[in-house]
Amino acid sequence: MKRHFYLVCGWLSLALGAIGAFLPLLPTVPFVILAAFCFARSSPRLEAWLVNHPHFGHHILAWREKGAISRKGKVAATVAFAFSILLALLFSPWPWMMVPIVVAGVTGSWIWTRPEG
Repeated sequence: MKRHFYLVCGWLSLALGAIGAFLPLLPTVPFVILAAFCFARSSPRLEAWLVNHPHFGHHILAWREKGAISRKGKVAATVAFAFSILLALLFSPWPWMMVPIVVAGVTGSWIWTRPEG
């Protein structure tokens, strides 16, 4: 039963990552890393496919080995946070406009303290 749960979660994460490739505010790589984690516990074949993927494999291995996020990924996350904050300031009432600012501050701080890889 646990294996099936991880398999479903892996496919769901991969689907969200695929959607994130087209939506600017939804990240792709974190969902692919999560999918690799889930597939490692449910399907070694799918995990190997992701780890050996020409585009995502490097990110997965960098995260597993060093907890690293690329400079390009950090900058992309920061730009997405800034865009979210701008949208919230323009369209959200007080105090809801503060939510993206707080989330971006906390999450952005964590992202920028990770090693680069």
